[in-house]
Amino acid sequence: MRTLANISPMIRMNNNISIVCEDVKGKNENLPAITDDGMSAKSRQVALARMDMLRAWEEYRRTHEGNQTDLDQEFEKAYNTGIVLRNIRAVLGETSVKTLYRWKKTLNCTGDWKLLAPQYNRQQSQRLFGAEEKIFLGCLLSANKISIGEATRLTKFILKSRGIPTTKADMTFRRYAEDFMAKKYDVWILMREGQKALKDKVEPYIKRDPSLLNVGDALVADGHRLNFQIINPYTGKPCRATLVAYIDWKSFDLAGYEIMVEENTQCIASALRNSIISLGKKPVVSYQDNGKAFRSRFFTGSPSLEESGLTGLFGRLGVIPVYATPYNARAKVIERWFKEFSNTFERLLPSFIGSSITDKPAYMMRNEKFHKALHNEYIPTIEETVQLIQMWLEFHHAQECPHVKGKSIGEVFSEGKGPGVEINELDDLMMDVTIKNIRRNGITFLNADYYDDNLYGLREQVMIRYSLFDLSHIKVYALTGEFVCTAKRVMSVHPLARVMGTPKDMADLKHGLSMQRKAEKKTIQGAKELIGLGEAAKLDWQKVVEISPRIADKLEKENISLPAIEEMIPEECVGQHNAPLSDDIPPLSLRGGEGELLNTGEQSRTQADITRLEPQSRPLFTDNTERYQWHLTYGVFTEEDAAWCNWFQTTSDFKMLFTFFEKQQHKEEVKG
Repeated sequence: MRTLANISPMIRMNNNISIVCEDVKGKNENLPAITDDGMSAKSRQVALARMDMLRAWEEYRRTHEGNQTDLDQEFEKAYNTGIVLRNIRAVLGETSVKTLYRWKKTLNCTGDWKLLAPQYNRQQSQRLFGAEEKIFLGCLLSANKISIGEATRLTKFILKSRGIPTTKADMTFRRYAEDFMAKKYDVWILMREGQKALKDKVEPYIKRDPSLLNVGDALVADGHRLNFQIINPYTGKPCRATLVAYIDWKSFDLAGYEIMVEENTQCIASALRNSIISLGKKPVVSYQDNGKAFRSRFFTGSPSLEESGLTGLFGRLGVIPVYATPYNARAKVIERWFKEFSNTFERLLPSFIGSSITDKPAYMMRNEKFHKALHNEYIPTIEETVQLIQMWLEFHHAQECPHVKGKSIGEVFSEGKGPGVEINELDDLMMDVTIKNIRRNGITFLNADYYDDNLYGLREQVMIRYSLFDLSHIKVYALTGEFVCTAKRVMSVHPLARVMGTPKDMADLKHGLSMQRKAEKKTIQGAKELIGLGEAAKLDWQKVVEISPRIADKLEKENISLPAIEEMIPEECVGQHNAPLSDDIPPLSLRGGEGELLNTGEQSRTQADITRLEPQSRPLFTDNTERYQWHLTYGVFTEEDAAWCNWFQTTSDFKMLFTFFEKQQHKEEVKG
């Protein structure tokens, strides 16, 4: 078989090959889209390449001897394998001998290369007519976004069911759809994706030049649902909090932020407060997103941020609040910052859970036992999250500022910072008011105690203002709005500070003990000042008793009757007053009709003695035994006394002391 080594040199020597043997790509870049003869640049290039290939093929057959069929096969193999005519092959691709014969027939020995131009016409705009176009567009321009292939199948089925014949190929329908989308892209987007997509993808936008701003002129705010979990300080369970951030438009730096675990519009104000403190001056404009784009995700209870009270808060600080137009994504310059924050910070945390279902990490997928075993289940608290963000900001500050070339973000922000602001003026921008009670250790909030000396001795409700950004202190106000104090967080001390604690533990312990002694001394001093008030409040009868302590005895001698003293008689006595006394102890007698007091082993008493021993003058008894002994000495005076004595003689206390009572009675009889 003849070799092909001499084909390439022979073809390069042919002076009639004029176009494609040079740099085809370079010529393609310089060719105009439409030439003067109305032919496109691509068609012109293809026609000239075909003409050069035909000349090379004919030259090869003329300069080589042998069977023409074998020569054609050798040329085809050499061309398709890239041995010869590589530049032409880059334009035409692989070609068969049959194609060469067809091109030769098309020329018809005229030598006009324009006859070899492709016959397809991409400028043709109308390929479908009548019902074909109407039905096909009806399927394509649907809000359900029917694909071109499915729309083609549905169109052909509808035409067939209506008895309308069609001979169009599927590629014809596809080319019509692509041509319609290219020429009427605005209609295509509006009908298939809606008005918002029309604004975002088709309508022209206005470029803003941040270099005309200064640091602090405009702060841009938006909310971002964190793509990692933190510990909810209210419930102690993992949750996805919301980061309300303010960035400085000029430096593209995070001026301030607030972490929100529950819906609260005051978080926006608190984030602005932190931004002003970090910036060192008040911004000119505070730019917030508005509408459902911001409210529905974080503030479902507020119909509009303009009605939530933020405008009045900002106005008192001299800050102009600007609310973005709802659904205007082009105005949200902070979204780019959130994207960088998510890619360089959130994805590096162990508790990252992704921004969507498709973005979930491997350990959250089903049956991923390997990744679950490798996963670190650490979930940070709010305080730890704040510390991690501060560490990430060091990386962010080192990046180049997109609005000031040659300087980092941190440098631009630092150069524009102000001299500082009065923090007390920003108190109105703290979190919403929470009502709390004052206890022994001050105010308990988020499982921590906050105390100040001004809270000592108070037991009333107060209002507190706090910021989750800084839980080291809270501001305390009376219910009337009067400022009370700033309560600081009380930390626990070492249980064995004197033995095992550090010097700091000892200092904390001494401080706590000193605070206790100081509080006690304060109370005693205040009580001493009130002693004098007690002297002025004494009544007349109090002074009489002090002069003559025995005034009660004088009242008794004057036989002045006093109200009877009510005594409690057990119910058992009333129910058992007819019960017989013990056989061993004779019952006590009632008062005689002649003024005698009959009692076993007792002598008769005078009427004066009886009067003095009436129930209204009897003493108060500490127990039942003492009363029974009194009755043994003075007797009984009423039926209730007798019933009570009968009941007591049935109790275990009487049985335990029976021997003592019997001996006492025997001694009295002997004396008598």
